[in-house]
Amino acid sequence: MSSLSIDLRNENTLWASVIAETLARVGVVQVVASPGSRSTPLTMAFAAHEGIETVPVLDERSAAFFALGLARQSGRPVVLVCTSGSAAANYLPAIIEASEGGVPLLVLTADRPPEMRACASGQTIDQQKIYGDYVAFYHELALPGASLDLLCYLRQTVSHAAERTSLPQPGVAHLNVPFRDPLVPIENGAAAAMKTEIDEAFFVHLEPSGFTGMSESKVWQRPTTSRGLIVAGPEMSRDPVRYAEILSELSVSLGWPVLADGVSPLRHFPTNEAVVVGSYDTILRNEKKARDLVPRYVLCLGSWPTSKVLRGWLEQSGAEIVLVTERMDNRDCLHGRTRHMRVPVETLASNPKKPADTSYAELWQEADKAMASALSETERTHENFEGDIAPALARALPEGTPMYIASSMAIRDVEYFWPVSGRGMQMYFNRGANGIDGTLSTALGVAHGNKPSVLLTGDLAFLHDSNGLLLRDKLVGSLTVVLINNNGGGIFEHLPVAKFDPPFEEFFATPQSVNFATLCAGHQVEHIAVRDLAHLSKLVSELPSQGFRVLEITTDRKRDAAFRKKLFAQSAAKLT
Repeated sequence: MSSLSIDLRNENTLWASVIAETLARVGVVQVVASPGSRSTPLTMAFAAHEGIETVPVLDERSAAFFALGLARQSGRPVVLVCTSGSAAANYLPAIIEASEGGVPLLVLTADRPPEMRACASGQTIDQQKIYGDYVAFYHELALPGASLDLLCYLRQTVSHAAERTSLPQPGVAHLNVPFRDPLVPIENGAAAAMKTEIDEAFFVHLEPSGFTGMSESKVWQRPTTSRGLIVAGPEMSRDPVRYAEILSELSVSLGWPVLADGVSPLRHFPTNEAVVVGSYDTILRNEKKARDLVPRYVLCLGSWPTSKVLRGWLEQSGAEIVLVTERMDNRDCLHGRTRHMRVPVETLASNPKKPADTSYAELWQEADKAMASALSETERTHENFEGDIAPALARALPEGTPMYIASSMAIRDVEYFWPVSGRGMQMYFNRGANGIDGTLSTALGVAHGNKPSVLLTGDLAFLHDSNGLLLRDKLVGSLTVVLINNNGGGIFEHLPVAKFDPPFEEFFATPQSVNFATLCAGHQVEHIAVRDLAHLSKLVSELPSQGFRVLEITTDRKRDAAFRKKLFAQSAAKLT
């Protein structure tokens, strides 16, 4: 690898040189570039890079087929660079051939910025997904900027695009790359501050992966550090019992604690001697504890948990991160120095020899116990606090109950307050797009032909899919809906926009004064008004074998949002 050389003359030169260095680190050695103005930053960056052979070819159609030949010969992805406009269209025949023939190409099409599109600006066409389904991965990069957050995003997105040219099978990836003027390397001082940020450490985790002639699989090198952390994200395993066993064995063998998302099997199935932490979100609100618990290594399984606090802490930790997932898309929303392992968790074999140093895990265990006590002992100033509903269900529901957790506030309260236990709850959720769409219908699908099941939802998520009530006669089995009615979107009370009213209440909280008893009666669905948590616990301690019922518990949205914040602050402050 050549010595690191990042061009700091302006935002465009910085952006392009980070792209070139990233691609060199992941194994790209050849670039084919055609002349043009808008692609100037890219062409100059590749031409200047000592580790990359850059070949100029006048005609883009010829350039693309030349790159195709290079990639066929080497088995490595070859990068194509062109300017904006019809230049990109000339790549299409070769891209079709590469897609059909399984040849790895990474196409970088320079483009005009958004304000210069759709206004008869010269050499400008619609380049969005111009190659249609012939590419395995497409993304339009952000406009260049001289900030660490943006450059982390750039590095991780470009490295992922290179990976997608070869995995799960060879083909084409396309990045559309817009630039504003100046396109030439005129120094303006805007990027100078990045000199100390974009160093060897910024790129050190990048490595060639999946290209022919290189390692086709990554073997996890078990680190020796005792300050390691396993983060178990949302996971719907086909065999949650076995999943929990595997991760428990791994945790014990490493001596590392597991931070388990509220819907991870690690929260709900036996974990033997593993240290499984459920109250991490509140623990990390204590600044001293957050500093004391910073890890050196993080093994994240599946995807990141719901907790924004945890995500922010990991993002700032500087820890080495390995993300384990069988999916081929980019799952690293933190854009950290993350290595991806596209393997099932079963490949992370445990070591029967227990580690000598478990002090880091013990720190987490002590903090988790202290936080559990603090959260439960803080005096409730009113009945039916929303945050107490999840732990009440955890205690009262029959073991092994299938549960669907709605998005927004319901799934967050499960993460905040559902205790770690071995009661075998089977958790279901829609966290792909994190929306409330189809909440009731999805829960009915989970319940159909299953054991008696439960949906935990807020009022807006329920109303958004109230046509799901029409499925009452189709349901084979039983669904109990625990409906938290706080007359609006409780999650918005925790966002900055809540301070701006008007228009907050009408346009964001959007209270819907629906009589749920009448709505259920119109669909011949049983409705029960829940008095308090004791009443709720009694109603769910035994679930009907057949039927559809709604248990409505009324709460105070604004009061509970304020108390939730107070509870977190007071409980976090109690940690020493």
